[in-house]
Order: sequence, then structure tokens, then C-alpha cells
Amino acid sequence: MRKIAKPAPAADSSRKQAVIYARVSSKEQEKEGYSIPAQLKLLKDYAAAEGFMVAQDYVDVETAKQTGRAAFGKMVAWLRAHPDVRAIIVEKTDRLYRNLKDWVTIDELDIEIHFPKEGVVLSRESRSSEKFMHGIKVLMAKNYIDNLSEEARKGQQEKAEQGIWPTKTPLGYRNVTGADGRKVIAVDPQVAPIVAKLFEWYATGEFALKEVAKKARAAGLVYKKSGAPVPTSTVHSILRNRLYTGWFEWNGKLYQGKHEPLVSVEAWERVQGVMDGRNASKHRRMTHDFAFSGLIACGRCGCSVVGEIKKQKYIYYHCTGYADKCRDKPASCRRKYVREEVLEQQFTAMLGRLRFDDEVLAWVREALHASHADERREHEEAIKRLQAEHKRLGERISAMYIDKLDGKIGGDFYDRFAGQWREEQQRLQRDIGRHEQAEQSYMDEGVRILELARNAQALFERQPAREKRRLLNFVLSNCSWEDGEVVATFRQPFDLLAETTAIAARSSAGNGDNSSKSEIWLGN
Repeated sequence: MRKIAKPAPAADSSRKQAVIYARVSSKEQEKEGYSIPAQLKLLKDYAAAEGFMVAQDYVDVETAKQTGRAAFGKMVAWLRAHPDVRAIIVEKTDRLYRNLKDWVTIDELDIEIHFPKEGVVLSRESRSSEKFMHGIKVLMAKNYIDNLSEEARKGQQEKAEQGIWPTKTPLGYRNVTGADGRKVIAVDPQVAPIVAKLFEWYATGEFALKEVAKKARAAGLVYKKSGAPVPTSTVHSILRNRLYTGWFEWNGKLYQGKHEPLVSVEAWERVQGVMDGRNASKHRRMTHDFAFSGLIACGRCGCSVVGEIKKQKYIYYHCTGYADKCRDKPASCRRKYVREEVLEQQFTAMLGRLRFDDEVLAWVREALHASHADERREHEEAIKRLQAEHKRLGERISAMYIDKLDGKIGGDFYDRFAGQWREEQQRLQRDIGRHEQAEQSYMDEGVRILELARNAQALFERQPAREKRRLLNFVLSNCSWEDGEVVATFRQPFDLLAETTAIAARSSAGNGDNSSKSEIWLGN
């Protein structure tokens, strides 16, 4: 991260001012051609052409998936402290944010956002259709990041199937590079004996969990990086972890690892028996999965509204009444109940406000495809770079093989480096596939979000309780209940979709003009 501050000259104080923001996801991406200097040049040229004086430059070299980016946070703080600067210039939507919290943060600043590559300027005065299209792009960017995470999980699954522990190394092991150049785990000679002792102590049944944790700390069991003593909760996790037997569970399946075990399977099972025996009296009572519990707050006191079964078949909801003003009062809102069917009818009616016709879906899909041209070009450029690197490594392996045949290098040397380069080629090939898939899935996600919104009402009516709750959490926020009525707000951009749908419906009812509907939705 770096930040370049450029205070405005006093002579230009009358000119409109803006901050510019540039971002790449990683140092590697910056090297691969997503150039910060190129972004800054584009943004500064745009500012000059539009008559803006650049008050501050902010640059992040980190992902926008998570909140808390350093320069982004400083930019927001600076804009809050300088209410006279009301504009941000950033290359395109996913450079500014790929998570919903940052989107809301920027929206609350009430400023103009200029996206030169998208040809879009957003402000409070923008049409609801423009804000809606922007919101869909933010959700598309978020889901694109989620897809990348899914690809990372696929890589972990591949490692698991090969018997390689695919994630963070547990206490007792350390990361090393294997003979084939791959990252594997090996026994940590300092910590492993203490971990083995843990199982030995607890398997006897003579020590409580806190006691063996205390013995382990006395023996020197600490976290590798910080050197802090290991708490009892971590000792519990160690004793439950099958990895120490040479086997491990991943995504619900059991795999035999290639690493050296620290304890026998029999010893591990004895430990599980001791732990299960001590926990036998702690089984929890099964509870009913109510569709709307935890989703709604009481409109009077703010307490949660929860479900309750009456007469073994009817589901009613009521305020928990935990607030002080609710307790021991005859008029307590806890004493008021509402049937689940009533809440369901009201939520169903709300979701119906998102419904729009096939013609509108086709218009918006076309607009999304047009706005995706730049994203598609970046994927194509990334694929070309990855293919060139894949070819270069292949040529290296071929040249080194000839050197091996000529006796210039030894077989061990060839095997080690060829293994590392082939593994790198496999990674590159996965990245190529990821870009090829993401280029299409990016658009698919946008269309799926639209289809989810327009079909939300029908989906809600036929889904089980858990899925009803998930759908409502995705689309609605700030749900409350008072005097038999549910009040909720749509999350962005579904609030804009509901608003645009209502405007289009009123316009259509007024004059039946199809062109006016197109203008409302797409701002033509």
C-alpha cells in the first residue's frame, strides 16, 4: 500500500476537487500487467478532462474481498474530514469494492463516483436504474471473488486426494518442501513429542482436560509464531484431530496422509472414548427449525421475535421480552403472538415487489454484457500471460532434459527442478481454466442475481424453513414486527430494483408505452 498526498494549491481552491483511487489485488497482479501507473494515468487524464483538481491519490495493493484495506480506509476518513471534496475517480466498480460493506460505506458519504472505464458517474441524483445496474455489478464482483475462493477450495481438495494436508499446519508439524518440490507437512522435532504425550496422558482417563493442558504448557507447548502458551481449547482441538494418526478428514471424507503419524489409531480412538464418555451428559435437546427465528426484531423494544409450537402443530411467534421495559408488565409485547402463516404471507407480498417481466430481463442482460467488455478483455490478457509462462517452463524442461542426456546435469538435479516446474505448469493451467470459467461465470452470476430477484416470491413459497430464512436474509434487512405488521427494507441493490419495478408499473398503467418502460429501466 502507498498513499501519495497532493494538497491543492491555494490559487485553485475554486476548482472542483476529487480524490483518485487505484488498486490491484496483489504484488503478483501488479507485476502481471494490472499496472498501478497505468491506472493513475487514466484517472489523472480523466480528472484533467473533466476539470477536476486531484486533491489526494490513494493506492492499495490488496484484495477488495475483505473490508479494512489500508488506503481505502484512509481515503474514507479523509473524505469525511473534508466535506468540500465530493468526488472519487476510480477505474471501474470492482477496483473500488468487491464486498457489500465497503459499498455501503461509500454510499453513505453522499459523493459522486466517476468510473472512466465504464463511462458511468453515480451520485444521489442518478436515476434508480443506474444505481440498480451499479448494484448488480457490485454483487457480480462479490460473487466473482466467491468463485475464486471456490477454485482455491478445489485446489485444496486435489491435495487432500493425494494424501497431502491442504491447509494450515497444526502444532506438532511444520511445512517443508518435498523431494518433488511440493509443500508437505513433516514432524516438528521440538513440539511433536509433547503432542504425543498429550494423547498418552489423556488416554489413561486419569486427567481432566485442564490438567493435561497444564502439563503440556509446563512441558513447553506454545504457539510457534507468538510463543504464547497454548490454551485448553487448543489442547481439546489437538486431541480431537485425527491428523495425528496419519489419517485426516476433509470435506466429510477420510484420507490416508503421506505424513508421519505421531500417535497410533488405537491411541487416538481411546482418547475419543474418554472424551465422549465425559461429554455423555451434555447432549443438547433438539429444537425445531423455525423459518423466521432470529430474523425479526420487536418493533417496540428491539428484542428478538422467536417461534414457539402450540398444541404440537401450530407455530406462533412472539417477542422474547428480554428488555427491561418488557418484563413484569401486563402490556408486555411478549404477550402478543402472531401465526407463522401471517408472517409468511407478508414476506411473500414483499418479495412480489421484485417481480419484473422477461422483456426487462432481456434488456438488463444486454446492458450487463455491454458493460462487461473491459472485464472480458482483462481475462483474455491474463490467459495470454499465463499461457506464455506455461510455454516458457515447458521449453526449460525440454532444454534441461537435453542437458541431462548430454551428461551436463545429474538425474537428481533434473528430477528436482523438472518436478517444481511441472507443478508450476499445473498451477498455471488451473489459473487459465479459472479465468476461462470466470469470464463466463461473471456474467452468469449477474443474470442469476436478476433471476433470483424476479423469482424470489415463487422460490420463497415452496422452500423449507432454512432456505426461506436464507433467501430473506439475502434480500431483506432490518426486519421488525409490531401490531401484527412486518416492516423490512430491501438490501442494495434490491431496494433499487423494487423502486424501479414500481415506477415502471405505474408508467405502464398510465400510458402503456413500451419505450417509456425501456427508458425507466435502462436510462436510454
